[in-house]
Amino acid sequence: MPENLSHYYFVSGFTHPVLPVIKHSGPEMLYWGLIPHWAKDTAAAEKIRKGTLNAVGETVSHKPSFRKSIRSKRCVLPVSGFFEWKAVNDAKYPYYIYPAGDSMFSLGCLYDTWTDQQTGEIIKTFSIITTPANPLMAEIHNRKKRMPFILKTEQIARWIDPASPNDQILSMIEPLDEKEMCAHPVSRDLNYANKERNTPAALKEHHYPELPFLSTGNP
Repeated sequence: MPENLSHYYFVSGFTHPVLPVIKHSGPEMLYWGLIPHWAKDTAAAEKIRKGTLNAVGETVSHKPSFRKSIRSKRCVLPVSGFFEWKAVNDAKYPYYIYPAGDSMFSLGCLYDTWTDQQTGEIIKTFSIITTPANPLMAEIHNRKKRMPFILKTEQIARWIDPASPNDQILSMIEPLDEKEMCAHPVSRDLNYANKERNTPAALKEHHYPELPFLSTGNP
């Protein structure tokens, strides 16, 4: 693990950033966007990783890209919060979602290792599991109504242990209680890739007269 990690306020998965995850063997830097070990070449690997930033929790044990990893290659991505977008009429408003009590969210993830047969390069990657939205997240992410799978502190050791029984692991994949989350709207500058988004301003609360207050979460 590098001593001087990049400080992210906002990061786009579509850039496939390298981020610090916690595995059973310890912390490690992995690229976001899972490449399964069986990808046949670079073209296939690049195509697959565009669709594996997230893994749907309800089908994770059946999908070819994830079904081996869910059995023994699980990790956690610690984050201070994450962003999601609320659709109102024809506009999208970003929200910052963060812990109500703990200092961090522990996102449940899967990982895999792929070797480029042409160059010999070994690439380690991960995917964030998602669940159906809890009431707070359903109000924010009001079109797809999904949210990251967030582990409770007491679940982390069992989740990353490759020996944990598969039925126990799958039973853990549930939405976090909304009472453990807070959220507020932030600048719509986050909607635009040409803006400088990785700044402390990304977390600052913004008020929009046209945006209704959340009926759940913090006011």
